[in-house]
Amino acid sequence: MEITNQIVEEKARQLGFDLIGFAEAAILEEETTNLEKWLSNGFNSKMSYMERNLEKRRDIKKILPNAKSVISLGLNYFVDGEYSKSDDFGKVSKYAWGKDYHYVIWEKLDKLISELQTIDKDFEAKSYVDTGPVMDKVWAVRSGLGWQGKHSNIINPQMGSWFFIATIITNSNLTMSNIITDHCGKCTACIDACPTDAIVEPYVVDANKCISNLTIENKGEIPSEFKGKFDNWVFGCDICQDVCPWNKKFATETQISEFKNGENKEIELQSVSE
Repeated sequence: MEITNQIVEEKARQLGFDLIGFAEAAILEEETTNLEKWLSNGFNSKMSYMERNLEKRRDIKKILPNAKSVISLGLNYFVDGEYSKSDDFGKVSKYAWGKDYHYVIWEKLDKLISELQTIDKDFEAKSYVDTGPVMDKVWAVRSGLGWQGKHSNIINPQMGSWFFIATIITNSNLTMSNIITDHCGKCTACIDACPTDAIVEPYVVDANKCISNLTIENKGEIPSEFKGKFDNWVFGCDICQDVCPWNKKFATETQISEFKNGENKEIELQSVSE
């Protein structure tokens, strides 16, 4: 049986995915040019891996030669809980409150691809969860999951931006989804709220200044210029998402139990300094 959009959507929703979109496996010319400009400005900080495999990021057929379509999937992780308010504990980004999302989504992707291969033995696929040379946010936009907000996260008009993105490259010829146009308008809430001015211009984030990068990817000392600006964030930062009007209005609690246990929502500062 031939794989269709309807079949993919049905199977993906059964596994808990909230958003499903489809795009043509086209070459990303403009987006690659933008990435190269961002890299040339040094905005990737010490994330040197982003400088590698640019040709694969540009042309996903370098990853899967028979690629015809891209399936983008969104999985809500929002938990409506309070961050730590104690000076003895540091705040943790909501995405890390529960089980490592990579493991959760990898398992779902394996099941989804296996089910689709049962339906069509010729179905080929390569999947990624921000761990390979794939511009997942670009494909999310092209697949109609949402638009890229000024904080660089993808915003869906029905649920905001609190969702993980997974990407499946496939040889199935699927029907493209409609692209959602930018609805940020004149709003600058995320830019105004960033305590380190990491959003250097709309849609452009300098990782050298980003609290998330400085507390996760960064392995060295945090520059003294940021002293007093972290607001007790010790792992990640949600400020730009917390202030986004789309999240304030449309965010809903995740249905994924692995994201709701809340065991990792704060870190004792004494343990960090030891």
